Amino acid sequence: MQPDPRDKARLWDMLDAARAIAAFAHGRCYNDYIADRMFRNAVERNLEVVGEAARCLSAGFRETHPEIPWRSIVAQRNVLAHDYGDIRHERVWAVCRSDLLDLIRVLEQMDIEPPQDTTASPE
Repeated sequence: MQPDPRDKARLWDMLDAARAIAAFAHGRCYNDYIADRMFRNAVERNLEVVGEAARCLSAGFRETHPEIPWRSIVAQRNVLAHDYGDIRHERVWAVCRSDLLDLIRVLEQMDIEPPQDTTASPE
């Protein structure tokens, strides 16, 4: 199923945020994640973006891609956004080091293009 334009934009948001997390985490370890609040916040914020975009995808698109763990992605976002006292940092780090890379691979196979910037002013 080819995604509609809104789904494409949300998929791009997911891919862009996931790539950002991968770049932030490259060459770093769990102890870096725990010790650096700004790093941790950047990872968590981008995981929230991934989860919110996944939550807003059409049900039809999600149903045609059962290889993506939509419920887990959205559930992680909900914990980060609403139950932040219950964040299991070791789980967040595990997502960054493995699950996220799988998600990036799947999304890249969809050949998603960045949305056109309609806010740019003409020169």
